[in-house]
Order: sequence, then C-alpha cells, then structure tokens
Amino acid sequence: MDKVPMTKNGFEQLKEELRWRQQEERPRIIEAIAEARSHGDLSENAEYHAAKEAQSLNEGRVNVLEDYIARAEVIDIAKLAGDKIKFGATVTIIDEETEDKRIYQIVGDQEADVKQGRISVSSPIAKALIGKSEGDTIEVNAPGGARSFEIVALKFV
Repeated sequence: MDKVPMTKNGFEQLKEELRWRQQEERPRIIEAIAEARSHGDLSENAEYHAAKEAQSLNEGRVNVLEDYIARAEVIDIAKLAGDKIKFGATVTIIDEETEDKRIYQIVGDQEADVKQGRISVSSPIAKALIGKSEGDTIEVNAPGGARSFEIVALKFV
C-alpha cells in the first residue's frame, strides 16, 4: 500500500469532503431515492434512476476519499527547510522565452489546482523541479514543445 503525500491543508480538505459526503450528501440522496420510490413504477421513473446514479457517484467518491485518507502521508510544510526543491516547496520560476514569472507550490496529486498555483508532485514540471536549487535552469516538455525555466526563488510556507 503506497503512501500518498499531501499537505496538512490538503488532508483536512479531504476529511471535510468525506464528512460532507457521508453526513450530508448521503442522507439527502437516500431521501431523494425514497421520494422517487413513492411515485410508483421504478422501471420508468427518471427521478429514481437519477437518484440511484447520484448515490453511486457519491459512494464511489467516498471510497476514493477513504483510500486517500488511509494512505495519507501528511507533510507539515512549516517544518521543511533547505536549499533544494522538494514536496511542499513554493517555487518562483521565469519562462526563459517569454519572461513570464510563475509561482507554484508542489503538493499531492489530489490537492493540485494550477489556477491556485498548486501543482501535483507527479506533474512533469514538478518532477523537473525536484532536487534543483535557486539559479538552476530546468527544461520541461510541454504540449507546445520544450520550455526552459529559470528557478529564481524557493521557500517553504
């Protein structure tokens, strides 16, 4: 059973989603199924089939969340330090071609959100960054071709 690295914040978000799905969403869906059943013939009851589908999706997500939580390796970023990039690092990079500055935090797969500046530890850019230091240059194979980035800052927050 492989451990799943995640930040303390990511772990708390997963626990909260699991609580919501089990204590709020599950009862709501069960109520919707009971309501749809009361309408009679189930074979042509769209409400019933929709509620059963919602139940299946919810229970599937509950199973995934329970698995992630059971295998979680929670890493407290506040206790990290050093001059090498690793899980939890917040890195500032500059695209050497366009001069665009980007700031990313390397987080677990399930908590990644590029719009929020959080990239998955298993993403190509994170893999290229891990083990590097400020001043290093990395090359990443992106969908539009290879891109070079210079690492200009590294911090653990």
